[in-house]
Amino acid sequence: MNKNLTYNPVIGLEVHIELATNSKMFCGCPADHFGKKPNTQTCPVCLGLPGALPVPNKKAIDWCIMLGLALGCSINKNSTFDRKHYFYPDLPKGYQISQYDDPFCYEGKFMGIRIRRIHMEEDTAKLQHTEIDGSKVSLIDFNRSGVPLVELVTEPDFSDVDDVILFLQELQKIIRYLKISTADMEKGSMRLEANLSLANSKQHTENELPNYKVELKNINSFRFLKKAMLYEIERQKDILNEDQKVIQETRGWNEGKSSTVSQRIKEEAMDYRYFPEPDIPPIEIKESQIQELESGLPELPQVKEQRFVKQYGITSDMAEILTSEKTRADYFESACKLNNNYKLIADLMINKKMDEKYPEPAGLIVKLNAISHMEYTESNTTEEAIQKTLVENPDIIKKYQNGQTQVLGFLIGQVQKILKGKGDPKLISTKLLNSLHG
Repeated sequence: MNKNLTYNPVIGLEVHIELATNSKMFCGCPADHFGKKPNTQTCPVCLGLPGALPVPNKKAIDWCIMLGLALGCSINKNSTFDRKHYFYPDLPKGYQISQYDDPFCYEGKFMGIRIRRIHMEEDTAKLQHTEIDGSKVSLIDFNRSGVPLVELVTEPDFSDVDDVILFLQELQKIIRYLKISTADMEKGSMRLEANLSLANSKQHTENELPNYKVELKNINSFRFLKKAMLYEIERQKDILNEDQKVIQETRGWNEGKSSTVSQRIKEEAMDYRYFPEPDIPPIEIKESQIQELESGLPELPQVKEQRFVKQYGITSDMAEILTSEKTRADYFESACKLNNNYKLIADLMINKKMDEKYPEPAGLIVKLNAISHMEYTESNTTEEAIQKTLVENPDIIKKYQNGQTQVLGFLIGQVQKILKGKGDPKLISTKLLNSLHG
């Protein structure tokens, strides 16, 4: 037994993103398949009928390149499609049109994680497991077959599951800022896969990769992915501590059992028998096209977040919340053009959800002006409320005196609670600081 050995997780990601184009990747059928009557959005191309020829969707390719540019990738000037062969009921042709040797995007970097490639492919049909007349059956809905699918593959640069989740959350934000997909995991438009293995302390020191990996496949929430990774780390540790080999396989997450479950032995690239797609010629991407797409990129969430802190003087936590959705960030900036009390605008949006109550920023500003001109409580009443707060919160005062100055906000909130929100914030802050330092 090797219980004295320590192991470090080695994690890489594969993320599939369904693009929100009007039509499918290689035909004119509608791409919006969710909730539609089964097999009503199909044609000879996406059904894989003999003689049907694929025609690439230019907008889907542009959007794939846009995502690559947003994540710092290089763009292939000459890119090709390939056939990836495997036999499964959801793949009518017996192969998937994907990319292997020449993806549209390669060698990017985001949040310190290397992006190996971002390539374009077609989605598969959807299997529905149900029961008819007492018999268990699997039905196939081809509405999803051929929908544009972007696959992003990272290098195995993660060693912490929390870093994986943070990366994916930021990636989801960027996808939504670019407006190329809803990235809605419940509807399957963003699907998560993690390749996870454990390196022993010697391998970790010498930057060697383990000789196996387990793929956690088709997980549809950040919470489930985190659970699956944490479970899988412990499962693999137990196997390695018994001097056994971890089987290279695909596993899924079973929430009911709170465990990962084996699905199939993992295929290698050679098993897919890749070869160039003969019906689609190589695609040339001109420098002018790349520059045009790059110039059309919006200000991305992390950049916007940093600017909000600098330009509006709000905290980084506030900026992170306000930039989580582009529409909310735009609302905040529109409101700031109407009134320069930026911190109060941020507070009303974050803590009071005023942007939900007032669809137009002007409505929020009317409310803000009313609050600003409120008749404040008298000074001596404020002083009494402050003294009461200090008496009731000796532990908080001790934290403040030990350098935890962030508790000041809590104390101000307690004073306002006593004054039923009618205290002058500036007066409370001044008097409170005088009492704390007196």
